[in-house]
Amino acid sequence: MNSLSQIISVTLFSLRTIPERKGSAFAAAVGIAGVVAVFVGVLSIAEGFKAAMKVSGSDDVAIVLRSGADTEMTSGLSREETRLIADAPGVARTADGPLASAELFVIINLPKRSTGTDANVPFRGVGKSAMDVRSDIKIIEGRAFEPGRNEIIAGAGAARAFAGLELGKKLRIGQNEWEVVGVFSGGSGAAESEIWTDSAVLQPAYNRGDSFQSMYAKLASPAAFQQFKDALTTNPQLKVKALRQSEFLAEQSSMLTAFIENIGVGIAALMALGALFGALNTMYSAVAARTREIATLRALGFGTTPIILSVMFESLALALSGGSVGAIAAYFAFDGFKAATINWQTFSQVAFAFTVTPKLLVSAIVWAALLGLLGGLFPAIRAARLPIALALRES
Repeated sequence: MNSLSQIISVTLFSLRTIPERKGSAFAAAVGIAGVVAVFVGVLSIAEGFKAAMKVSGSDDVAIVLRSGADTEMTSGLSREETRLIADAPGVARTADGPLASAELFVIINLPKRSTGTDANVPFRGVGKSAMDVRSDIKIIEGRAFEPGRNEIIAGAGAARAFAGLELGKKLRIGQNEWEVVGVFSGGSGAAESEIWTDSAVLQPAYNRGDSFQSMYAKLASPAAFQQFKDALTTNPQLKVKALRQSEFLAEQSSMLTAFIENIGVGIAALMALGALFGALNTMYSAVAARTREIATLRALGFGTTPIILSVMFESLALALSGGSVGAIAAYFAFDGFKAATINWQTFSQVAFAFTVTPKLLVSAIVWAALLGLLGGLFPAIRAARLPIALALRES
């Protein structure tokens, strides 16, 4: 019998004996299922947050900040600067003028529906062209705010997460009373976590005078970005920097996503140690229970390689079955779950949905397979090194 036939025969024999050790086998599979479920669950937070920020970004929309500013909170632009930016080459235009929106950004506190505790919410003042600049923004309830009035529209994520943002509701923000006249969708992006109003109304409400913090501009095409950027950075009247909106939002989410991913991998690694010991225990028990069988196979001429591989394949089968169950359970438990977290780079809440991606599921299954192979390696080596004569004498 050649080596391949031996490997297949011994492996099938090993797999058929799993029901005889169903207690330890079940414990090992459950341990790995738990590792995979936690791995997928935690990393789906990072995937969801990245997806929310990515959806909001567009390559044909540019954001302009004060030179040296990393966020809108630390930026500042005068009205004259926003005029120069809007008139720069590369900006898309209509009969009404350039598609650009000078904006300011403040943080307010609103109670969360889930806990009743206050949380930071972005309150954005926008120009009349804001929705034309961001083509993904659509009013889904009510209407848009009227310029010059204390009216606000709430992002769908903010309306879902925070109390007081129901359509028609009036709430006091700062020294003013505001009425919620609409709810908008932003394609599940970061904008859905914000509240919008007319920048001309928000400026006096927060004593901002004639200043803004950022400028959003719709480009004639994605390729027009470099022309737009060069025109701004070479203008001696301006000290600004320009970024594609997609690049800016990726930077804004980088710190939190890196933290979540590191935490997720760390927790999964700790749990993996426990699952690995469970797999080792299961496979050592399997080898001990089959001592005479393994010795008999070797006495009949079966090589050490088929025996090693059979033990490792058995461990791999248990790991993959447990990992698959854990991945499926995590998908149904977490995918689409709505949540909100604070973005440390803007100190505001961002609503998002947990996202279990195919890539994440594949990574989790690979993680389970590695645990299975490691769990079977040392028991497999022990099985291969077992003295035949001694093993045959064991009861």
